[in-house]
Amino acid sequence: MTGGSAAGPDRSATGGPEVATVGETMVVLTPDPVAPLERADRLGISVGGAESNLAVALAGLGHRVGWVSRVGDDPFGRRVVRHVTDAGVDALVEVDPAAPTGVYLKDPAPDGTTVHYYRSGSAASRLGPDALDDRRLATVRLLHLSGVTAALSPSCAALVERALTDRPLGAARISFDVNHRARLWPAAAAAPVLRRLADRADVVLVGRDEADTLWGCADPAAVRALLPGPDLVVVKDAAVGATVLPRTATAVFVPALRVPVREPVGAGDAFAAGFLSGLLRDLAPRDCLRLGHLCAAPTLTVPGDTAPPPGRALLDRLLALPDAAWAQLDAVGAGLVPAAPIGPSPAEPERSGG
Repeated sequence: MTGGSAAGPDRSATGGPEVATVGETMVVLTPDPVAPLERADRLGISVGGAESNLAVALAGLGHRVGWVSRVGDDPFGRRVVRHVTDAGVDALVEVDPAAPTGVYLKDPAPDGTTVHYYRSGSAASRLGPDALDDRRLATVRLLHLSGVTAALSPSCAALVERALTDRPLGAARISFDVNHRARLWPAAAAAPVLRRLADRADVVLVGRDEADTLWGCADPAAVRALLPGPDLVVVKDAAVGATVLPRTATAVFVPALRVPVREPVGAGDAFAAGFLSGLLRDLAPRDCLRLGHLCAAPTLTVPGDTAPPPGRALLDRLLALPDAAWAQLDAVGAGLVPAAPIGPSPAEPERSGG
């Protein structure tokens, strides 16, 4: 790899990271206040990317997390690294002096949020199969990958392929969020690749709508039949709820919470973080899904891609609710989020940034 290191602190003294993610993170420009981009007078600057969003959320839940990536030798790259390390994540990052840090802009509208990428030729697109050859990853129990990385470049695709096929982190469990991005590759090209990659993972997360678009799967059972390999398949159905389908046990469905939506990008990453945190804590499938919903709720109410997860005491209290009480749960009334936010409540065309 070229360039120097922007690595965060080495936490080997405390056991090193238990979770690692790998992928691109970009600077995000969002109209402030929320409005269509063409009418915006001001843009807020934040940071977002599917894998680092998840890393930040997991760190907020108390896990030791390492994020593997590349950034440009530029102010945006330094901002990205600072954002991740300030959240308590170890940034195992290479600085590339010859390629820029990626940028994307959000364009909110009443019928959905459109994302405009400026990431072609970015530093992170130059990640390659050797990205996971870092001694600090020896303690990792869970490696999280995303279909976004596979779409960035041939070398990034080779990285994901090697991670799932050769398992360079040994016995570490691998989770894979399908995260299809139509602006990076059309469904016809992405579908067979994402199916093959997903079927090699231990845990797969996919939206019901993207499974339908990619593979013609209209319900969770059809997704499970298409992906026989993983131990667990999680199918998210936006405001309806989510289903986990173990390979050898009965499927479990948990309804979503009622949440006033301000900006949905990033909520899918927060859900994934909650679900995976539950797995790391050996929670039951129902409680893993609940934890995913509880972590997604705050992100739905903010303009950025991340929001701090609820406190542990509140999470534990809500996880313990009887099913009937959970089904009636309102995020505002439960103290998870503030009252209905100001601004439009767009639909959810994409659940994750980056």
